[in-house]
Amino acid sequence: MTQAFSADNIAMKQPSWRDVYPFESHWIEVDKGLRQHYIDEGPRDAEQTIVAVHGNPTWSFFYRSIVDAFRKSVRVIAIDHLGCGLSDKPQAYDYCLSNHTANLLNLIDRVHVRNATLVVHDWGGAIGLGAAVQRQDIFERFLVMNTGAFPPPYLPRRIAACRWPWIGSFAVRYWNAFAQAATFMAIDRLPRMNPVAKAGLLAPYDTPTHRIAIDRFVQDIPMTRSHKTYGVLESLEKRLPELSCKHIHFVWGMKDWCFRPECMDRLSKSWPDATRCELADVGHYVMEDSPEEVVRELAWLLKLPVKAGE
Repeated sequence: MTQAFSADNIAMKQPSWRDVYPFESHWIEVDKGLRQHYIDEGPRDAEQTIVAVHGNPTWSFFYRSIVDAFRKSVRVIAIDHLGCGLSDKPQAYDYCLSNHTANLLNLIDRVHVRNATLVVHDWGGAIGLGAAVQRQDIFERFLVMNTGAFPPPYLPRRIAACRWPWIGSFAVRYWNAFAQAATFMAIDRLPRMNPVAKAGLLAPYDTPTHRIAIDRFVQDIPMTRSHKTYGVLESLEKRLPELSCKHIHFVWGMKDWCFRPECMDRLSKSWPDATRCELADVGHYVMEDSPEEVVRELAWLLKLPVKAGE
């Protein structure tokens, strides 16, 4: 009998974002019973651990290439901030830098991280480095992609528009103006984002209530000293030189209009011995534009002779 083909048959054969994110989910309890999602792949007794911390509006899916490449020999942990990814998305939570950092510290302590390499991007830089200066005995290496850990010296117009009173939050939450726009504004090398990658990045942010943390991250950008996160970032920048004895490696998308190369230069003032890999044609979403290069640079940082998993 000849099989009848239909739109449903074809749809079933299309790859899903879950096919490229086949990792086991874990949750940890945080403030007042809320559940924070993370993935924890690879041998628990591995000599090295990778801790990957995402920014806004991504989630642990952003690091799928790293997890897949290294999980055979390295323990790889990637967190979803509260309100992001597969974590709970409470509507009354205080989504601020201090709380995100505290939640990351809670995870690090409870899953017994050791001999770790911290991988950060976007807001993950301030969150991850904020945790690292408080757990300096745990982190030995840092791979830093397009981020900042200081009071912002400028605010791109595209992001400033998302902060307009009332209409900015409405656009972010009800029109999905931030996460949706990022799937084409945050890449440069690629002519367009792979549909599976796009679907994965957007999947957790499918309703206005599920986009609350995206909006709150935007509102948490401190442009005046009166903002409560300004002082947190100012204090963090003062502590960054404490990490200068570690091996710090920049992998930077040089076409990023948000965290421009001058952000890397400012971080370098705290870490004068940091090494660099500058990706001339790559935008803000470094892991989408250039996953192979990031994996290669991370293997070098981990002193692995070949890419793990090969």
